[in-house]
Amino acid sequence: MAKLTKSQLLNVLAEKTGMSKKEVTEFMDTFAELAYSEVRESGEFIIPGIGKLVKKDRAARMGRNPATGESIQIAAKTVVKFRVAKAAKDSVL
Repeated sequence: MAKLTKSQLLNVLAEKTGMSKKEVTEFMDTFAELAYSEVRESGEFIIPGIGKLVKKDRAARMGRNPATGESIQIAAKTVVKFRVAKAAKDSVL
């Protein structure tokens, strides 16, 4: 399969699970909401066999404006990173 769009992914999941497309859509939306809230509250969300979302704090740092070359201050912020599970890495090779 090539790169799947969200609609194609929902169709494939509906076919393979026997659920309706509406049920699969509701499940995926609930899954995403759960992932977001868990990362916000506990700092990580694990998807067994695939990987985990991890909340990471980035310190303030100096950067450079590529257009002008001027040094600028980049503010500290919190970001979410995805770490791929070993099982997923091994299955691709």
